[in-house]
Amino acid sequence: MKKVKVVAIGGGTGLSSLLRGLKTEVGRSIERLSAIVTVADSGGSTGRLRKIYNIPAPGDIRNCIVALSDAEELMQKLFQYRFKGEGLEGHAFGNLFLTALTDITGSFLRAIKETSKVLKTKGDIIPSTCENVNLVARFDDGNVIKGEEEITEYGKKGHRVVSIWLEPKDPKAPEEALERIREADLIIMGPGSLFTSILPNFLVPQIREAVKESEALKVFVVNVMTQPGETDDFTAWDHINTFLKFSGIGLVDVAIVNTQMPSDGLLKKYLQQNQEPVTPDVGKIGRENITVYAENLIGESGDFVRHDPQKLTEVILKILENELLSKV
Repeated sequence: MKKVKVVAIGGGTGLSSLLRGLKTEVGRSIERLSAIVTVADSGGSTGRLRKIYNIPAPGDIRNCIVALSDAEELMQKLFQYRFKGEGLEGHAFGNLFLTALTDITGSFLRAIKETSKVLKTKGDIIPSTCENVNLVARFDDGNVIKGEEEITEYGKKGHRVVSIWLEPKDPKAPEEALERIREADLIIMGPGSLFTSILPNFLVPQIREAVKESEALKVFVVNVMTQPGETDDFTAWDHINTFLKFSGIGLVDVAIVNTQMPSDGLLKKYLQQNQEPVTPDVGKIGRENITVYAENLIGESGDFVRHDPQKLTEVILKILENELLSKV
């Protein structure tokens, strides 16, 4: 199999799960793996550090570095460690490390590169912008809400997002991110929180235009569960349609959709939290000239239903073989 250049765009736990699986193929079917990551998070340790140091959000970057890490497990645990007690309570060690390196080097991008060296990542992590941006949304009742966490919470009151943008407007993307998109054979978008992890990347105009103009195969990974405040009652097609509407990239070639229901026990827990499995309305997606790969993709870990990294990687390898390499 010819080796390909892959770009994954997103944020949150969804992108981390995807990268955890894809890194096993680096050097085999994947020549180069690049993750382009949102930096608009405003909650928790990340939010506190942003206010003090005026930096882009380090949290999703940290998670992706750990996901791609080939370092010892102890080092990975160290970067995910959260402090207890007063003062540093809730801060992740990796967030503090990235913040300190940004202060020392004067460059968020260089801080990411140096941290990636420490954790021996099997791929490159690039922020969609190095500017200190915030996510802003207008809802169907006319209210304008600022901040990732705040947007999700307001959505839980039954309101829908009608427009979404970043402030300051029109932030610049790192040239390296644009180069990776231009050189990619395959661009994967999702899984992850639709409005607060995936779409913020495409609100950076240069990222949006680079993906739109790219000749790479474009794949959208649909979430396995709905998310309160963002995608209540969304089917698989609703996820794709909403992504296309707000991202402005024009089209996607392939959709990856889960067909497996969670176990009864976990399903009950999720339903109590107003989350339900995303309905795989495959026929509707197919009618939009999007090739659909619908399979059992979930893995259950503790109290969570997520994409299983290995299952997701196996589907992506099938897509490479069927949709890309067979047509070269």
